[in-house]
Amino acid sequence: MFSYIINKIFYGLLTLFGVVTVIFFLFNILPGDPARMMLDQREDSEQLENIRKKYGFDQSISTQYLYYLNDLSPVSIHSKRPDNYTYLSKDKYAYTSLFSTNNKELVLKYPYLRKSFQKNDKDVSEIISETMPNTAILAVSAITIAIIIGVFFGVISALYKDTFFDRIISIISTLGMSVPSFFSAILFAWLFGFVLHKYTNLNMTGSLYEVDDFGEEIYIQWKNLLLPSIVLGIRPLAVVIQLTRNSLLEVLNQDYIRTARAKGLSTFKVIKTHALKNSLNPVVTAISGWFASMLAGAVFVEYIFNWNGLGKEIVNALNSLDLPVIMGSVLIIASMFILINILVDVIYGLLDPRIRLK
Repeated sequence: MFSYIINKIFYGLLTLFGVVTVIFFLFNILPGDPARMMLDQREDSEQLENIRKKYGFDQSISTQYLYYLNDLSPVSIHSKRPDNYTYLSKDKYAYTSLFSTNNKELVLKYPYLRKSFQKNDKDVSEIISETMPNTAILAVSAITIAIIIGVFFGVISALYKDTFFDRIISIISTLGMSVPSFFSAILFAWLFGFVLHKYTNLNMTGSLYEVDDFGEEIYIQWKNLLLPSIVLGIRPLAVVIQLTRNSLLEVLNQDYIRTARAKGLSTFKVIKTHALKNSLNPVVTAISGWFASMLAGAVFVEYIFNWNGLGKEIVNALNSLDLPVIMGSVLIIASMFILINILVDVIYGLLDPRIRLK
């Protein structure tokens, strides 16, 4: 099992390296001067030149790429010269020195995602750390709704195959998969946040943390979580229903299930003890993909409900061409996909040893 995990981590790191390379060259071939994006268009040439030198924009693309890899790497080489981009500074990031020469130093540090062009040189990692918890709370809430309700209705649909209940559940799940998230978000916000507001007491927009009318106290507004989490959970809910139903129907036709029933076990115990566990592999795969997408930032849902998460931050960065924020966010998203896929593969290996052997 250990070698299986190491193998998955190795290929995950290779994938991450490819993502880093694509991200860098994709955003560095865009037209426009990054130095001018950081400063006002009316700034003089001397200020622009200082910015280019400070951030390494005056170097060739290949050198900038090496700078970028050096910034992201937890073990990196840095210069001791203050006029060099790779100069070590405690203001830039905390580090631990591993090896030192007259001009260079090998250090251990956190990955450096650089600074925002638009938010007064604010660290990208700080921006992401402020918005990511909101997205994580929204994603966990949405996927929890999808799992609990989806598995329940999937089991009901399988047990009552080809009945009225099965047809109604199938219609609802098909509709849930067909309707785009942005349309569902607009519909739910308008219906429950505006038309039925006096009954639901829900707002059309709002984030988890809000400021009181005097601008002094920040408080948690849990009711603002309800609508976006339901909307975000609709599509994975529909997928979970269909996968649970189809997988459970296949498992229920196996010989060992018939043997369990012949022993006199109740339908509930057969489902709970034997059938459900063995039918959840495709559900785990689907949930992992959806959960990674949600953590990556439910862009439309967050933007429509004005939820201060990573998805909304990406939209704002795209509007203002804040390249470091976009690049850092995409890199975090890719890392999440890779990490979750590794975890899912490990879970598969634990559930089914044949996967490890393959």
